[in-house]
Amino acid sequence: MFFGDPWNVSQLINTGFYYIRSNNKTIALFDRWYTSKDNATGLKEQDVLLNLIRGGIVDELGLRVRFLDTLYFSGFCQDSKDFGQVSTVHANCCRSIVAKVKDLKAVLGDWKRFKKFMSHKRSSGTSTRSFQWAGHFGCLNSWAVPNNSGSNS
Repeated sequence: MFFGDPWNVSQLINTGFYYIRSNNKTIALFDRWYTSKDNATGLKEQDVLLNLIRGGIVDELGLRVRFLDTLYFSGFCQDSKDFGQVSTVHANCCRSIVAKVKDLKAVLGDWKRFKKFMSHKRSSGTSTRSFQWAGHFGCLNSWAVPNNSGSNS
């Protein structure tokens, strides 16, 4: 979840997208993360990274970490508030690949509806904030059934 401050390392993280400048500091972060992940029984890689961040690794390594605003990077955990600002959609908060595919197909349908809507409304100055995403019910419902896919995300 994005709470409005891209520099706040206290917010929840989502390890789907990275924009990283490769240097000794970021290499050290990934080395520590992957070593920790391999030794963290029962934790997903995202949980391991969150524990490292909460444990102070950002300050320890002298990193500057900025979190992506969901205004531009929408996802299934948190939709963008402005459809017209979205540059990509992250298929997160799903328990199975089947659920991700189902909801990504819905996103594609939403995008096609949005483009058609905007082609008709361009001259009227209509706000893109009024356009809404369809529900991500495949992902939402994927948590209510046992996961047999072997893939959590």
